[in-house]
Amino acid sequence: MKKIEAIIKPFKLDDVRESLSDIGITGMTVTEVRGFGRQKGHTELYRGAEYMVDFLPKVKMEIIVPDDIVDQCVEVIIDTAQSGKIGDGKIFVYDVERVIRIRTGEENEEAI
Repeated sequence: MKKIEAIIKPFKLDDVRESLSDIGITGMTVTEVRGFGRQKGHTELYRGAEYMVDFLPKVKMEIIVPDDIVDQCVEVIIDTAQSGKIGDGKIFVYDVERVIRIRTGEENEEAI
């Protein structure tokens, strides 16, 4: 099993979620996060004063999937979240050693 973490622009979340649902992904965890990469933030004007916004709003999606659909999930996220502009985000893939559903005690594939 693998854990896929995708940090994407917030307005892309619904499209990515729907695309993943179309390929059979039934659950995920979504967290509102803030950060920056190469774009290093930007300046905004508020009530006549210019100020620097260092941390930009993003959304982090976390999905646990069987090994055989990892590449398909990654491709779906890229195809759906990509705008071609700076700040589209990142995808991280990690090994998952064990998953346990608390309610039933099911483990690994049965638990996701």
